[in-house]
Amino acid sequence: MKDIVFLSGRAEGVNYSSPSSAGLLKRLFRISTKSEDIFVAMERQKKHFPGRIFPVILFCLCTAFPAWAQVADTSMLGQEVFRNRGKVAASEVFRIAGVGVPLVACGVAVNGENVRFREFRNGIAPSFDCHIDDYLQYAPAAVMVGMKAAGIKSRSSWGRMLVSDAFSAAIMASLVNGLKYSVREMRPDRSGRNSFPSGHTATAFMTATMFSREYGERSVWYSVGAYSVAATIGLMRIFNDKHWLGDVLAGAGIGILSTEMGYWLADLIFKDKGIRHFPVDGEFSSSYCPSFMGLYLGMNVVLGNRVPGSRRGFSPGSVAGVEGAWFFGPYMGVGSRLTVSGTFFPGQEIAGPVRMNMTSACAGMYFSYPVFPRLLAGGKVMAGYVRSVFPGPSVSDAVPGNSRSVDTFSVGTGISLSFRMRPHLAVRLFADYDMIPFLSGSAFSPVAHCITLGGSADVTF
Repeated sequence: MKDIVFLSGRAEGVNYSSPSSAGLLKRLFRISTKSEDIFVAMERQKKHFPGRIFPVILFCLCTAFPAWAQVADTSMLGQEVFRNRGKVAASEVFRIAGVGVPLVACGVAVNGENVRFREFRNGIAPSFDCHIDDYLQYAPAAVMVGMKAAGIKSRSSWGRMLVSDAFSAAIMASLVNGLKYSVREMRPDRSGRNSFPSGHTATAFMTATMFSREYGERSVWYSVGAYSVAATIGLMRIFNDKHWLGDVLAGAGIGILSTEMGYWLADLIFKDKGIRHFPVDGEFSSSYCPSFMGLYLGMNVVLGNRVPGSRRGFSPGSVAGVEGAWFFGPYMGVGSRLTVSGTFFPGQEIAGPVRMNMTSACAGMYFSYPVFPRLLAGGKVMAGYVRSVFPGPSVSDAVPGNSRSVDTFSVGTGISLSFRMRPHLAVRLFADYDMIPFLSGSAFSPVAHCITLGGSADVTF
């Protein structure tokens, strides 16, 4: 971007023939001048009024937001700013490790909550037993080879693809087996000390990423299908009681990271030989429409919900589901979320904790703002249906088989931060709030305030 130097009230390197460019530049300059005056005043007063600094900063940011949004949409200057802010995110390190490493880190971080997620599994599907995941983990690779054999053109030639996949499989197997037999974590069903990380999940996400690398540029729905299968494998490993949640998250990260490293090594060897690129509309543009679909996983806590006469509330619980949104443009869209969650009340009148399960389906408006082309800040406003299963008419009646359900509605909002690892793959961190007004007659107070913190791996389209 050309440097803009203000001389005698003018900017060199800017085309003033465009009224919109001149007007936007003047607006930005006015905002910058006002903000500078405010910060000078803050420096003079901060010793005496330190508590006022944050509101002033927030005011400045909110004031500048409309101007930056307009610049991003209508001027070449804005487009250059966005591209420059995304240079670091476009580096090879970010491309290779941007999704896999955070997932592995999350797998390690949630290790302390593994038991809670297993209780969640035991509460909704205690007898689940299905072994199709032993074979389904190879499905994306089988489809990829089949399409290639049928003559459907992919990113790589046969030789380049096989070398890339061989590197990926070797890296994945080394990482998984090295960790399994060094960490030696006990499986949930106590069948062995090789739980961390999940090899099935690593294989599934490795093959899904291979398929996405080869055919994802042709159509985003190839990536959607491949990662949906991989996510299903991860959930089945948890519901089959073979792995903890942390094992599955780490396995998914290792699978993606191994494939990215494998393709990077093959690219170093083959360079431009045997490669084909398909056009991708709006790749990493600030005008990109950030539609997405992903797996929703997190921890929730119910605030302000107490049994009458008790000071004790619900302990943190687990939530899982799917979430997606369709955007009309860069900033606004519609979406929905389907989740199941479970939390516990440490009751005193009965032996053991009381469980509350909730199933919800919500829809509403979604919002997004490109901080830079790869990093998006988001928000949403939602309303929907919730079914809550309580442990009986009162806590003292909470015994197995004695429960009641309450159908009601909820309203909520949330914020998120998404990083686009590839044109059709992103990771997202979110914080959601839901207000659930329970009907009278339940064992708990009339309103539950639920806060959910979590993350998601999204397919974008």
